[in-house]
Amino acid sequence: MNENQNIEWKQGWRDEYLKWICGFANANGGTLIIGKTDNGKITKVSNSRKLLEDIPNKVRDILGIMVDTNLRSVKQGDYIEIIVEPYPYPVSYKGQYHYRSGSTKQELKGVALDRFLLKKQGKHWDGVPVPYVKTNDLDNDIIELFKNRALNSKRLSNDVLNEVNIKLLEKLHLFEGDYLKRAAILLFHPDPEKFVTGAFIKIGYFQDNANIVYHDEVHGSLFSQVDKTLEILHTKYLKAMISYDGMQRIETYPIPELALREVLLNAVLHKDYASSTPVQISVYDDKIMFWNPGVLPDGWTIDNLMQKHSSQPFNPDIANTFFRAGAVEAWGRGIEKIIEACKKAKVPAPEFRYEPNGLWLEFAFKKSSQKSSQKSSQKSSQKILILIKENKNITTAQMADTLGISRRAVAKQIDKLKKLKKLKRVGPDKGGYWKING
Repeated sequence: MNENQNIEWKQGWRDEYLKWICGFANANGGTLIIGKTDNGKITKVSNSRKLLEDIPNKVRDILGIMVDTNLRSVKQGDYIEIIVEPYPYPVSYKGQYHYRSGSTKQELKGVALDRFLLKKQGKHWDGVPVPYVKTNDLDNDIIELFKNRALNSKRLSNDVLNEVNIKLLEKLHLFEGDYLKRAAILLFHPDPEKFVTGAFIKIGYFQDNANIVYHDEVHGSLFSQVDKTLEILHTKYLKAMISYDGMQRIETYPIPELALREVLLNAVLHKDYASSTPVQISVYDDKIMFWNPGVLPDGWTIDNLMQKHSSQPFNPDIANTFFRAGAVEAWGRGIEKIIEACKKAKVPAPEFRYEPNGLWLEFAFKKSSQKSSQKSSQKSSQKILILIKENKNITTAQMADTLGISRRAVAKQIDKLKKLKKLKRVGPDKGGYWKING
């Protein structure tokens, strides 16, 4: 029998080892061996007979639990075996809560302690009730948005969706007694940060790891945050490659929209809102990185997370409502959808990295300049006509910026088009507009 997650060896007994017993009871149980060194060598246990009586009594009096304590004899000598069962309720050592994680013992504090206590009660952070918030305090527009998406996805029947808001929220299990749960506040309140610190998304454009060029913050309900963030990323942070199919202008972003939306949905869904830290998006010239504060379930790894259909939502009440809106599924399916979208668009799939305080997801793409993104087999004059067709009030400066050429080159092409009677200017330079002939 070797030392591992469920077995701990100690050379002799000390009362402080009650913390280890506490840690086993709060985790998955385990065995504490008294009379073995770290390399497994049997040592002589002083007063073993007395310890057989004292240890169970101390465990009972200080921890309030029962353990099996046995004296084992082998050829090398005797040792004491203390078998600890996992307990369904929190066990404390003089007001401290210890937990066995891997081969170490940790004292739980702060957010980790809150999460542990709720778990032992069969609850989750987002299922805790919030006093003094009424159904009328929620955003009706966001609730209507949810109804429309749930109707389109056919996750809920028309009868349920036609219910008044309070009945709908009850059927979504967003009430705890007479109070709305935290999940309801995050999903439907116009300002959830009044109740949950850090319930927003931060976006930054970085020149390098040390220098940020500009940044944005996206606030509001979780449903609105996803749509707003997607819009800001497309309009301000990500450069589109522009090509043409005949007269039709086509914009292609470095990340497929389906993959980007799925990443945002899952980041919002799986975030640890007890951490008080926002989801963070870092954009560079050649990559975009998403960081989502949270922890994986006990014993999970990135490999577990990436197995098809294998993961379970970390925020069940939030996940349930998102699922009914047809917005997102569990991370396992979400990762699969992201990778499929990247394959279809012929771009590299993202890399995943897990750290103790959160999950990183990184998309890498080629650097692109405005000039190189405009390359096309068509002539500049044809591109100018396309731009004017899209916007008859466009300026020569805007054309030059879009096409990645100088204003002088644009003026030269316009003169050619005028001479060919394909284009004319109606009205003055300021206040007039372009007209295409034919």
